[in-house]
Amino acid sequence: MSDLPKYTLIHDEKKDDWVLKKDGSERATRRFDNKADATKGGVLADALGIGGGSVKIQKVDGRYQEERTFPRSRDPRRSRG
Repeated sequence: MSDLPKYTLIHDEKKDDWVLKKDGSERATRRFDNKADATKGGVLADALGIGGGSVKIQKVDGRYQEERTFPRSRDPRRSRG
């Protein structure tokens, strides 16, 4: 999975919204009004585009909730998640 771009979905306390950022970048790839809008079917895949990627999804408190891989066919078979 090392060849996949890595992203994180985090809560922005200042703007009270959710931000998808490519790891290592300060710029938002995309912003969402709420977490439900960001994680509903197909939205993250569309935000990542054709190249896909791996998205770590955080809770409001900053702890990681889950990780998703797009497209699913590139998900490592041996992962526990």
